[in-house]
Amino acid sequence: MKDTSNIAGRSRSAIASGLRAGLGTALFLMKIMVPVSLAVALLKWSGALTWAARFLAPAMGIVGLPGEAALVLLSSMLLNVYSAIAVIGTLPLTMREITILAIMCLTAHNLPIETAVMKKSGSSATKMVIMRIGWAIALAFVFNRILPAGQALAVKAAGAGASTAGFWPMLSAWGLSTLRLVVKIFVLVLAIMVGQRLMEEFHIMDFLSRLAAPVMRVFGLSESASFLWIVINIVGYAYGAAIIMERVKDGKMKPQEADLFNHHACLCHSLLEDTSLFLAIGVPLFWISVPRLGLAFLVVWFERFRRRRFRKSFKIGTV
Repeated sequence: MKDTSNIAGRSRSAIASGLRAGLGTALFLMKIMVPVSLAVALLKWSGALTWAARFLAPAMGIVGLPGEAALVLLSSMLLNVYSAIAVIGTLPLTMREITILAIMCLTAHNLPIETAVMKKSGSSATKMVIMRIGWAIALAFVFNRILPAGQALAVKAAGAGASTAGFWPMLSAWGLSTLRLVVKIFVLVLAIMVGQRLMEEFHIMDFLSRLAAPVMRVFGLSESASFLWIVINIVGYAYGAAIIMERVKDGKMKPQEADLFNHHACLCHSLLEDTSLFLAIGVPLFWISVPRLGLAFLVVWFERFRRRRFRKSFKIGTV
């Protein structure tokens, strides 16, 4: 009976601690997500995003994409993969073009929110944005060179020619969508933090760390990143924000380790959810998973070499 009482008490304490930490992170994410989402909705409704896409159209030709594809990329960078796929559904793109767009969107998406989390955990926001956009373009350029031309089957535009909604219907739709997002974030973040605290309390985290340690060493990351790596690849980077920020704050993860983790995660995360979304529309798994894992591997090991070679000039969060 004593052991049962002790377990219950430890569980209640861990749950309470996780709820407090999760609530703080969820509110932090809300302060960023809601204004950014509203701004993008207004830009899209006003036609500003369409104008920006036309402006970027000539650059899209460099990576073998039509000008309209710029709207997909902008939607991804400002919002998320869901919005990018929604735009893809309105354009007459070939599967080859969608595959190129997929690697760009998976590498550079949700920049305002995810960059804010990376900065909060000690990385340079400027460096993270430049890396993600730069590598998205570089990967697209390579894909355009090596993807077989046989993937040229056209995909029918599902929503082409749809009329622009009025302001109030647009605002209403945005409000409903944002409400769903807010609920999802609160539920996921609270669940993740409570789960983490329970696993730490009962030493399950130690087991997971040992289990994933060989993979972390291959990627050039610390063993303390094991659980965090699992979380961000299942539910996404923003939802795992609470863990990395808390670990840095509590000293469980050194700033250098957190920054290295961000170098990996900024290029490769959400291997389950985001990748599945593109698989659902026919994009081959290999092209949207293996290149990202390989790139993250190379970037982290190069960063480790750079730190050893130029140790005196290195400062976390600046370069």
